[in-house]
Amino acid sequence: MAQRIKSFKFHRKFRTNYRKRIVPHPSLVKKFEERFKLFLVDSSNPSLRDHKLSGELKGYRSFSVTGDIRVLYQETAPGNVEIYDIGSHNQIYE
Repeated sequence: MAQRIKSFKFHRKFRTNYRKRIVPHPSLVKKFEERFKLFLVDSSNPSLRDHKLSGELKGYRSFSVTGDIRVLYQETAPGNVEIYDIGSHNQIYE
């Protein structure tokens, strides 16, 4: 069943890391835009490889932009999310 995102906001950390890690690479900008649109329409789409996190990041979820680039987010209410961070697997989970 498709899970549509009703509203979202970008955390300051996401904005900073997006400019630093993604904007210098136009192909990643394009891929992020494609994946984010898909996420908004159907956050449960298997191609996003969305999953909940554990340990220090318990309460957060992650979805894949590419094989190594992840978006970290948190559901603040049903259908509402805060996009918290973006980066490589190592950058997000360090």
